[in-house]
Amino acid sequence: MTRWSLDRYRKEILTQTDLLRSLLTGADPAIPVPTCPEWNLGQLMRHVGGAHRWVETIVRTRAADEVPHTLVDDVFDYGDEDPAELGAWLDLGARQLDAALAEAGPGTRVWTVVPDQPLAFWARRMLHETAVHRADAAWAVGVRYDVDAEVARDALDEWMSFGSVAETYESDGGEPLLGPGRSVALLAVDDPAGSWRVDLTGEVPVWDRGDGASAVTVRGSLADLVHLVYGRPVADRVEVLGDAGLLELWLRRSGFWLHE
Repeated sequence: MTRWSLDRYRKEILTQTDLLRSLLTGADPAIPVPTCPEWNLGQLMRHVGGAHRWVETIVRTRAADEVPHTLVDDVFDYGDEDPAELGAWLDLGARQLDAALAEAGPGTRVWTVVPDQPLAFWARRMLHETAVHRADAAWAVGVRYDVDAEVARDALDEWMSFGSVAETYESDGGEPLLGPGRSVALLAVDDPAGSWRVDLTGEVPVWDRGDGASAVTVRGSLADLVHLVYGRPVADRVEVLGDAGLLELWLRRSGFWLHE
């Protein structure tokens, strides 16, 4: 499906970052994050802010090759922090990223995880990186998580696009993903426009916004479908109809990029 404009992604990154920062108000940065069990809340914030700064470096330097992602991973030297200072640091990184994207413009090409993608690839990636980790932070502090339906739909469109690259369907020595009768459908029970279907019967996965008969269908809220593909614990909130093993295989293979 068509990506949004670079400007729209830029705006949404700032919106999601502001919502994420708001969760620091009155919170203890040392509290654990159950859905990211290696991190506390402050370290989660450092991860998101590090991701923003990593992509800002890629864009600002017009990197043609992979840039080390130390900023994304090096969160364990941080412990108890002042929430206001941490929030300001998170805000600064998002605004620096926004400025780099604006200065580069949509026609600029840089290194991307999936080769030969437009600059909007990184803006889209940082939007959903921020939005998903905002859910983690909300669950950690015990508040309700809501996400705009258009943001959630685009998150699933992005996931499907990753699921169409070779690393997803090429043999890894285990059970093949592709084969006769294989297909996966995701149906949002709270959104008439929220349906995705992945056809796994051909030489490559092909997805669309259809809702035809499938070997396995998952029904749940739009937000929970996003959380499902990102490996968050939603088993008690979604309904799986059909081949659960195929669903598990597809989720693992289409999520290869999370572990790159």
